[in-house]
Amino acid sequence: MDAHYSPRDIERDAQQYWEKHQCFKAVEDANREKFYCLSMFPYPSGKLHMGHVRNYTIGDVVSRFQRMQGKNVMQPMGWDAFGMPAENAAIQNQVPPAKWTYQNIDYMRNQLKALGFAYDWSREFATCDTSYYRWEQWFFTKLVEKGLVYKKMSTVNWDPVDQTVLANEQVIDGCGWRSGAPVERKEIPLWFLKITDYADELLADLDNVEWPEQVKTMQRNWIGKSRGVELSFDIKAADGSACERLAVYTPRPDTLMGVTYMAVAAGHPLAKQAAEQSSELAAFCEECAKGGTSEAEMATKEKLGMATGHKAIHPLSGEEVPVFVANFVLMEFGTGAVMAVPAHDQRDWEFATKYGVELKPVVADEHGNTPDISEGAYTEHGTLINSGEFDGLEFQAAFDAIAAKLAELGRGEVKTNYRLRDWGIARQRYWGAPIPVKYGPEGQTVPLSDDELPVALPMEVTVDASGSPLKKMPEFSELGDGWVRETDTFDTFMESSWYFARFCCADNHEAMLDERATTGCRWTSTWAVSSTRFCTCSTPASSTSCCEISAWSIPTSRSSSCSPKAW
Repeated sequence: MDAHYSPRDIERDAQQYWEKHQCFKAVEDANREKFYCLSMFPYPSGKLHMGHVRNYTIGDVVSRFQRMQGKNVMQPMGWDAFGMPAENAAIQNQVPPAKWTYQNIDYMRNQLKALGFAYDWSREFATCDTSYYRWEQWFFTKLVEKGLVYKKMSTVNWDPVDQTVLANEQVIDGCGWRSGAPVERKEIPLWFLKITDYADELLADLDNVEWPEQVKTMQRNWIGKSRGVELSFDIKAADGSACERLAVYTPRPDTLMGVTYMAVAAGHPLAKQAAEQSSELAAFCEECAKGGTSEAEMATKEKLGMATGHKAIHPLSGEEVPVFVANFVLMEFGTGAVMAVPAHDQRDWEFATKYGVELKPVVADEHGNTPDISEGAYTEHGTLINSGEFDGLEFQAAFDAIAAKLAELGRGEVKTNYRLRDWGIARQRYWGAPIPVKYGPEGQTVPLSDDELPVALPMEVTVDASGSPLKKMPEFSELGDGWVRETDTFDTFMESSWYFARFCCADNHEAMLDERATTGCRWTSTWAVSSTRFCTCSTPASSTSCCEISAWSIPTSRSSSCSPKAW
């Protein structure tokens, strides 16, 4: 025995032994308690950093502990390999994204192995492998067949440097999160998944999961179910021309008699019509098209607006109120217009005090008096005042009475709305999974058939700052007889939303998933994503139940036959 400790030699010998004997390979064994330890897989950016080491060390310690308890442990590893950084690196280094990515994967894999983590490398895959994203394409075509995918013109956050759509979360202080370029508002055709079809189901199922109450509250607020009234105002145009009625949605119809102005988005037809007559307003609308649209940004940015010259006619009182274009109103939310009640909404109050618009309280304070709104809006529910025939009504009675009056006049109806929006999944970049759709010479939009899949992304390409090379590659896009292939690619969250299940059956080349991921308690039966997730179960493989625990001890599914384990 060597008297001196030589970590290099000891670790080398141990790791060679592990690899030779496949010590960490997970196999299906119905007779042993299972434990699935999943850490969020890394983006192959080139080298591991200490954040990687910290996260993967935590998961590895848990995995090894569970293995020492005699459990059948699965701890896989793979690569979240698509995305803009590879394209940006390709432009900078003049190397195809595929070459850059796979070189990085090789380097980072060696780093992970050198760290001695107990991974089952037999399950490894990268999301840029055709063998992985082919099933994503197949799944997309099935969603199209079920009517759960659609394409429409949509106003988006557009990064003029990265030449792609950005989610609200990817816009930081009005600039793209990677390029730093000022974000523009742009209208383009975009593919969406109908996640809003499941809003009620998502909301109801929050009652069935054992999450911390604050997390469930965040989720409820994100879904944002509200009951309100959609109503319309007649418009008196500044130049006397005809205008369509202006539709708005409000969850507070009790404050209707306190409306003192209307605000519309810069992209609203009414704003566009008014801008045709005013170069100053047109310039303002163009300025509103810059910057992000996250709620946090909308809440903190300075409220700016410009009068259109139009007047809105109150549907009950007949009073005329001014119509403004405002930078805090977004076309893609609701109707793209709001009825402003500055006495009872803080955002409306800030705008009104800035531009000298009347404040009209119509809800009494808790003492039954006119509320003090000198320093801010009074936003609580209460008894109506200054509201004519509705004076004295409490919130719910006022809601019902005003809604009924609007319905009687044919000017409104009760509706349920959600903050949740359908998921825009198309990106106008090259390094992503191609969307499996083709377009016909007569305007047909057709998902590709099974025998046309997979649509493999061309790997040997030249990428520059002028946009996706797919749009300039007829050998990729042109299919003959006037048919062309979609050149947009999937949002990379499409890949990272299901990899945890694919790890359970990565050796199946005939199907997206099998029973090891979708039924029973082979490894997992619940779809979810977290930074590190553990699934344990002591029931036989034939059982239909399972459970999962995330890194912060939040189970997403549970039954009496499972024993959740949290660290």
